[in-house]
Amino acid sequence: MNYINFNIYFPSILVILSLYMTVKNLIFCFIILHNFFSAAQKKESRLNVIIDTDSANEIDDLFAITRAIQEPNFRLLGITAAQFHTSPYASNNTALESHEINKEFIGLIPNFQVPLFVGSSLPLKNAKTPQISDASQFIIDQARILPKEKKLYLIILGSCTNVASALLEAPEIKSKLVVLYVGFWHDTKKNTYDKKEFNTNNDITATNFLLDSKGLDFRVMSATTSQYLVFKKSIAFNNLGDNPLGNYLKQRWIEYERWWTKKDIEKKYWIMWDLAIIEALINPEFTNIKQFKTPLDNLDRNILIYTAIDSKKMEDDFWKHYKTLINHIPHDPF
Repeated sequence: MNYINFNIYFPSILVILSLYMTVKNLIFCFIILHNFFSAAQKKESRLNVIIDTDSANEIDDLFAITRAIQEPNFRLLGITAAQFHTSPYASNNTALESHEINKEFIGLIPNFQVPLFVGSSLPLKNAKTPQISDASQFIIDQARILPKEKKLYLIILGSCTNVASALLEAPEIKSKLVVLYVGFWHDTKKNTYDKKEFNTNNDITATNFLLDSKGLDFRVMSATTSQYLVFKKSIAFNNLGDNPLGNYLKQRWIEYERWWTKKDIEKKYWIMWDLAIIEALINPEFTNIKQFKTPLDNLDRNILIYTAIDSKKMEDDFWKHYKTLINHIPHDPF
């Protein structure tokens, strides 16, 4: 019988094994580094977002905020509170009301924090004087610290006071801003505007200031378009479930009285005006957006207006995100 002399082959085997392990380790390291840099690149490509909201008015703001929370494509820098002084429910400081709701609402989400700032309780007095507030200063600060190649996405769900004030205080930040606004009615065929709309009326001077700001990237989700995103109460309540966030949203739906309409007294349906702009930014494929001339009484320039939305896809996407979000929220045991 012939025996293999391992003493002869052993060094070669060690070399081969060593090379194999080296290559294997290199491949493993390459995979780790590739995943790391891919994740870093994806993180770097997130949109820098501030939401300016009149949360104490209506309920759609809270659904919009819910959609933005922990959205992978957003770097949510903060939430600022806006005034809504024309509401019949308005207090002496509606911005503070919104701020308190924001604190209460965000507090329902464990292990989640976002900076919250209160805005001006009053609209602009004129187109040259800002209403300085913590909110406007926060917007300025965030715009200034962003790298030159980055944009700050300001999503206005209420009046334009805080954003207009920031621009009046620091006009040099204009080139860094993308302003998305939920407001006014718009006829896409005639390109005519109706500014007798709630958000616009709460600070018409501020709205006009943004429309008149040459070079400002201004995108509008008109009431004409967003009115088609409607949630049905029975479906919404079932999907919201029994958890702190869902229970809060259901309670707001039940308790908030819609002063602007006598239709649907039982509140079986609710228009999610503000959610539409959040979904549009996250999922542009759900929308059509076109360039239009500004109103005749404003500076002659081009702005972008959403002309259509896929409300079914937007609603489905919201509930998909919501279910992911609440998986991280403990259920109330009582």
